[in-house]
Amino acid sequence: MRVILIGGGVIGTTHARELLKAGHEVIHCERDPHAQSASVRNFGLIWVSGRRSGVELAASIRARELWGEISKEIPEMIFRANGSLTLAINEAEIRVMEECLNKSDARDRKWELLDKAETMRINPALKGNYLASLWCPLDATVEPGSVLTAIRSSLLLNEKYIWRNNVDIVEIKNSSDSVSAISKNGEVFTGDYLILCPGADHKSLFKEQFDSAPIRRVYLQMMSTAPLDEVLTTSIADGDSLRYYPAYEVPSLDQLPAQMHVAAKNHMQLLMVQRADGTLTIGDTHEYDEPFPFKLEEEPYKYLHDVASNLLGRKLPEITNRWSGIYSQQTDGGICDRRQISTNIISITGPGGRGNTLAPAIAEETIKGMK
Repeated sequence: MRVILIGGGVIGTTHARELLKAGHEVIHCERDPHAQSASVRNFGLIWVSGRRSGVELAASIRARELWGEISKEIPEMIFRANGSLTLAINEAEIRVMEECLNKSDARDRKWELLDKAETMRINPALKGNYLASLWCPLDATVEPGSVLTAIRSSLLLNEKYIWRNNVDIVEIKNSSDSVSAISKNGEVFTGDYLILCPGADHKSLFKEQFDSAPIRRVYLQMMSTAPLDEVLTTSIADGDSLRYYPAYEVPSLDQLPAQMHVAAKNHMQLLMVQRADGTLTIGDTHEYDEPFPFKLEEEPYKYLHDVASNLLGRKLPEITNRWSGIYSQQTDGGICDRRQISTNIISITGPGGRGNTLAPAIAEETIKGMK
């Protein structure tokens, strides 16, 4: 089967890999020279620890396995099974973590509650003000700036894979036995099946479908610093992450003290990852009501920089880059919006901030279900 695949982000790229594994031919189209949206404006986190119990957790564990397989196939892709530490600064946050350990799937997540000394044995850079941590060794990271390039270089070794960047598909036509994608400059690509991975673009193709879909767009702000002169051996989250991720929805969550005003106003948590070059990627904020602002607000950056500095017990390096991003999020609790538009056209979007975490498992499920 020849499949036209639209979208060069992490969802589209992992679909290309699965299609080739299944023996299909792939024509992969991307409107930009390379992916420039949510797939590269993120932490590179493969975040099992915070996933919702049930189907979502199972998918994240499967995706984590697949990321391990991909890293063995493509050693040029920088993958680190570095785990994560969610740091508690008060007794209320510790109670939430303790209650989480009693969940039926706590062992599946491999959670452990550590005191400060145990935390520092795993990540000696954490010399600051906190009491304990929730350790999840299943969590991992990839490098957003290189992961897609590394995977695509591998895909290009397969003669059944064609990569076409700078191709903006503006129209799709289909019949019972074929489908055609027409680019802005009039070029026509014809195949047996079409998979659309539009990211947060809910308007360019099949707008009427996405208008009624249970999805929304989410705006965020992030930053990176100059290199830190020591190694962060894990990814880091603060106690506000307990409020944000569904895995931590336990009764004692309601007993957490109120967030700081800036954090509550901007729906914030701290996530921090050290990149291969030593720089720190830090975020993030969340805005759900469109139209989104075009100005980057400085207050959240200063707040997150201070929170991270407090946990490390030292002032972080200066902020060198600030950016915003928009991703597509499913609103009904599902993993993604996988939409059968016709017998030979399917769209996949809406994984939210879980794109890197879930992409390989989402792609595997799509290919299994292709008619």
